[in-house]
Amino acid sequence: MRQHSFADVPPVADAFSAQVADTAARVVANDWVNAEYKLIVLDAPGLAATAEAGQFFNIECPVVGEDKPFFRRPMSTYAADAVTGRVEFLYKVAGAGTRGLAALEPDETTRILGPLGVGFTLPEDIGSIVVLGRGVGLATLAPLAEMARGRGVAVTAIVSARGPEQVLSVERFRDAGAAVEIVLDSDGSSDMANVEAILRRLHAEGRADGFYTCGSNRLMLLMQNLAAELGIYGEVAMEQQMACGLGMCFCCVRNFNVEGEIVSKRVCWDGPVFPLAEATSW
Repeated sequence: MRQHSFADVPPVADAFSAQVADTAARVVANDWVNAEYKLIVLDAPGLAATAEAGQFFNIECPVVGEDKPFFRRPMSTYAADAVTGRVEFLYKVAGAGTRGLAALEPDETTRILGPLGVGFTLPEDIGSIVVLGRGVGLATLAPLAEMARGRGVAVTAIVSARGPEQVLSVERFRDAGAAVEIVLDSDGSSDMANVEAILRRLHAEGRADGFYTCGSNRLMLLMQNLAAELGIYGEVAMEQQMACGLGMCFCCVRNFNVEGEIVSKRVCWDGPVFPLAEATSW
């Protein structure tokens, strides 16, 4: 297989020709959902609130104490409502940027650049899908369940977590009409053999025309292998460090396997959603 260089990657289009806005967003709420994650709700009417499932924003994170984040932080869209003008993000408080974001209070403002990237697709011949995620990956998949509901596509959500306290987005999936199966490290149900058995059962029951995943390398590889074996369509939302979010800095380049050739692509510009078959381990 030939290793492509960065020169093989197509040049960036004019960023300002894309449907992207740098929006001053007002904080409506910024609350803890468990010991590690917060949900921030922003009033961001206009283009930002038109974001589709799988797209993301680059969010400005304020300086707080000794934390001085220089770059914005990429975050997948947890919800966007063009009617209310609100956009939501579910995020883990883990570093300088997210600690700054966590400090924002209602009525304060921050800037969000987006919507960015390529979102999820649902081919017309798909009648049911399985979404499989863990951690903040579930924030990416929840809007997909709502998109599927709007198109009459049945959804089964397999929610993986370390334990009951870390489970995220279950009510969000159920509100979207999804059947939910929870697998945990604490009781052993997240074991790969058990998750594989669940996926095979759903396929045998005719409930898995498509596989969608985000948030775990091992779960992605499991879905990828099963999709290839069973002939199932699939997509994966990739998580990657980014700087500009517009494809200009090449910070987010990863390798993808495209018809047997290793090709370098920018996660922010060519994705973050890619065909499941193309993804490589990270």
